[in-house]
Amino acid sequence: MKKELIEILFQYKEAFASDNEPLGAIKGHEVDILLNLERPYPPLLRIPSYPASPRARESLESHIDELVKLGVLRKVGHNEEVEVTMPVIITWHNDKSRMVGNFRALNTYTITERYPIPRIHENLTQLGKAQFITSMDSLKGFHQNFLTSHARNVLRIIYHCGTYGYLRMRFGIKIHPLITKE
Repeated sequence: MKKELIEILFQYKEAFASDNEPLGAIKGHEVDILLNLERPYPPLLRIPSYPASPRARESLESHIDELVKLGVLRKVGHNEEVEVTMPVIITWHNDKSRMVGNFRALNTYTITERYPIPRIHENLTQLGKAQFITSMDSLKGFHQNFLTSHARNVLRIIYHCGTYGYLRMRFGIKIHPLITKE
């Protein structure tokens, strides 16, 4: 059993964080974000940045820099067409900052597939005969999914230093729970 587990872990090693890939990545699978409207997109999907205090600005810059270094975000060039921007803010909890995006407008136009929620009783019944039960948690699991070129053009954020596009999936997008289940 131990040998089989090691073989499976080695087979999917790119999905796990390492020195070369601090987030892990699901290779060969890209996520698309489909909208239920035609281009040009309405102004509702081009929201300007929110005002921020100097402390929040500094924290935003730090969060954005980290995500750029991790390959999650990229700065959008001045010559690129930008049709969708969602603002980000900083929230504070126990003196720690957290970057939060306002994706309500984008989620309003996002096409979602419905997926049934598994029943707890059925899951427990399936586990009843298991010899071993393990649990793994994904470190920033939403960032392990790469985006299609279309989704990269739709999933963009804006703040006082400019516009950035996501290269990987972002938490807070309506389709994310379905992708995680797949």
